[in-house]
Amino acid sequence: MVEPRRLTILGATGSVGRSALDLVARDPDRFAAVTLVARSDLDGLVAAALRFRPERAVLADPALHRPLAEALAGTGIDTAAGPAAVLEAAAAPADMVIGAIVGAAGLAPTFAAVEAGRTVALATKECLVAAGRLFMDAVARRGVRLLPVDSEHNAIFQCFEAANAGAVEKIVVTASGGPFRTASLEAMRRATPAEALKHPNWSMGSRITIDSATMMNKGLEVIEAHHLFRLPGERIEVLVHPQSIVHGIVAYRDGSMIAGLGSPDMRTPLAHCLHWPERGPAPTARLDLAALGTLTFEKPDFERFPALRLAYAALEAGGGAPAVLNAADEIAVAGFLAGRIGFLDIARMVGATLEAAEARGLTADPGSLDDVLALDREARALAEAELRGLAANAS
Repeated sequence: MVEPRRLTILGATGSVGRSALDLVARDPDRFAAVTLVARSDLDGLVAAALRFRPERAVLADPALHRPLAEALAGTGIDTAAGPAAVLEAAAAPADMVIGAIVGAAGLAPTFAAVEAGRTVALATKECLVAAGRLFMDAVARRGVRLLPVDSEHNAIFQCFEAANAGAVEKIVVTASGGPFRTASLEAMRRATPAEALKHPNWSMGSRITIDSATMMNKGLEVIEAHHLFRLPGERIEVLVHPQSIVHGIVAYRDGSMIAGLGSPDMRTPLAHCLHWPERGPAPTARLDLAALGTLTFEKPDFERFPALRLAYAALEAGGGAPAVLNAADEIAVAGFLAGRIGFLDIARMVGATLEAAEARGLTADPGSLDDVLALDREARALAEAELRGLAANAS
C-alpha cells in the first residue's frame, strides 16, 4: 500500500483550491488534504474541513478564529488564525504545498513553504511577478521542486526539454482574447463589469477574469514564464487562440514546435502537478480534434489591449517595476469592479502608477521579501491616488 500524498492547500476556498479538492475527493487513496488555509471565507473553509477532515484548518483573518474553532469543535481538527498561523501552516510537514492564495497575501506563505523545503505547485502569480528573482533564488537555494499550475506554464513545462534548454528558440503563451477579443475601443470604453466577467472559456475568480479581459493576465504570465524558463521577454511570444485548446508551445532551433493541448479545465494541470512525476487520472473532458475541426491563432492587438504592452515594458525595466505593475493592476481592477472607473481606465491607471513609481525612485530591485512587501504597499498607495483622480474626473 502506498501512503496518500499529503497536501497543504493555501487558498483552499478559491477556484484553484476547489479544483484541487475535487481531485482529492475523487482519489482519497492517493491524496490527503492535511492542511487547509483560506483568507477570510469562514463558511467555505468550514465546509471543506468537515468534508476532508484535515489535520488543521487556518484562516488569515485573526478575528475569525473563534467562529472557526466553534464550527469545528469536536472534530479533532486543529484550528488557528492570523498571519503567523498561515506561515506556520505553509511550512508544516507535507509532501506538496499548493500555493493558490490570490494577490500579495500569497507571497509570504509560499515563500515559507519554499524555505521549509516543500515541493510547491504554484498558482500564486505574485511570487514570480512581484518577487521573481528572490523566489527563484530561494527555490534554487533550498533545492525545491517547483511545479507550475497555470495551464499555460504547465503546458510549456511538459513540452520543455530540460536537457535541451539551450536549443529552445522561444516559447509561446496562448490567450483566449477574453470577452472583448473582437470588440471596438468604443465598446470596451462602455463595458460593464458584468460584461467583462463573462469569460468565453474559463471559470475563474473575478480579478483574473478581468485581467483576462484586459489581457493583463497574459502579460503577467509572460513575466512568470521569464522566471520559470529563464528566457528574456523577446523570446516569449503571446498568441491569441480563441478556442483555449493549445495552452503553450515550445519552439526549438531545429524547427520543431511542441504544443500542450487540453480542455480548458484547471483540473488537468493540477492533476499533472499532484501526480508528478507520474501520470494520473483527471475527470476532464477529452479532446475530440475532429469535432473541433479548426484551431485558430492571431497576434494580439497592443493598441486595444495596452495592458499587455505595459507588462512587457515592466519586464524589460526589471527591478521593482513588475511588482508595481501587479499592485497597480489589483487596485485598478477593484476600482473597475466597484464602478469607480471604466474598463479602459484600468490600463491607463496602471501606466500612470508605473510612471509615478519610477519618478519617485521606487522601482529599484527589491533585496528581500520585506522590500517587496514594502514596495507593494507604496505602489498600492500610488495606485489609490491615481484611482481617486480618475474616479473624480469620471463623476
